[in-house]
Amino acid sequence: MDNTHITTDKEEQNQEIVLAGHPSGVPTADTFRINNIDMPTSEMLKDNEVLIKSLYVSVDPGMRGFMDKGDDDAAGNKYKLNQPITSRSVAQVIKSTDKTFAVDDIVHGRFAWQKYQTVSVDNIEKVDPNLAPISTAVSMLGVPGLAAYFGMLKIGQIKATDTVVVSGAAGSVGSIAAQIARIKGCKVVGIAGSPEKINYLENELGLDKGINYKQTNNMQVAITEACPNGVDVFFDNVGGELFDAILANINEYGRIAICGQIAEYNEDRPPQGPRPMHTLIKKSARMEGYVVFNFSDEFDDAKKQIAEWYNSGQIKYRENLIKGFDNIPSAFIGLFTGENIGKQMVKTGDSNDD
Repeated sequence: MDNTHITTDKEEQNQEIVLAGHPSGVPTADTFRINNIDMPTSEMLKDNEVLIKSLYVSVDPGMRGFMDKGDDDAAGNKYKLNQPITSRSVAQVIKSTDKTFAVDDIVHGRFAWQKYQTVSVDNIEKVDPNLAPISTAVSMLGVPGLAAYFGMLKIGQIKATDTVVVSGAAGSVGSIAAQIARIKGCKVVGIAGSPEKINYLENELGLDKGINYKQTNNMQVAITEACPNGVDVFFDNVGGELFDAILANINEYGRIAICGQIAEYNEDRPPQGPRPMHTLIKKSARMEGYVVFNFSDEFDDAKKQIAEWYNSGQIKYRENLIKGFDNIPSAFIGLFTGENIGKQMVKTGDSNDD
């Protein structure tokens, strides 16, 4: 490359968002800090690297644990103070020194919260815009959709005669998981926290029943009434007291897929509920936690199947899309107030095709 400065269309200021402090409980605006930083130069772009422009940034509840103090994270995912936070994102290639990736290619990966950055091609994948809108690479066709797919089919092992309950059913993972169960012919009950979400579950996604846990005095009784034949499969995104209520209704040979525990992510000392072991023994039931990357060898096939369901109208998805790079922190904080339906995402830039 013969120019030393990599220009952008508007010569905008490059920025990053760093972890300013370890949060106690729910993160606040003071947890984050936005810094102005230099735009990358040609000298920074090494062999087999690309310069990318951020387009969509995913915020997910599970990121909360990476903000805590400590060095006990074996995967190296703990965020460091005064260093950029990272999450799954979609970006566009602006410059490239690798023949596999061309200028204007759309890519996704785990990127820093920066408007522009250089990354190794080992850490990115191309997005196929023919499968679905490019933003779905970090929603329906990304970790949320894949977690729903493998949790329901591999861990839950659903079959058409099953009664399935999904907690956090209006969220990015739960909404896809619930629809997969519906596609497979199951009776599906979704749990969410507002009338708008219940309407979304029942009237848009076609679930058999939605339960608003915030307006229910006794969840165990509510589950019994909604599932008179008991619960065969429980897909859990929430944990806490909701887990206890559904566990009490689990059937013999029931399966429980533990995908997330958002009720406890901000707790310094998570409350101790009923221990499940006796119920699991009594019902010959199985409970299994998982991370989606356990199934990485099957990602491509899963994406094709989810995209096929989407393009045939069998799956719907919704993105709660917030615009503006500086709104990433507030979008993340909003996850813990229960305000989002579907996938919480931030649109940080326009692609050259827009």
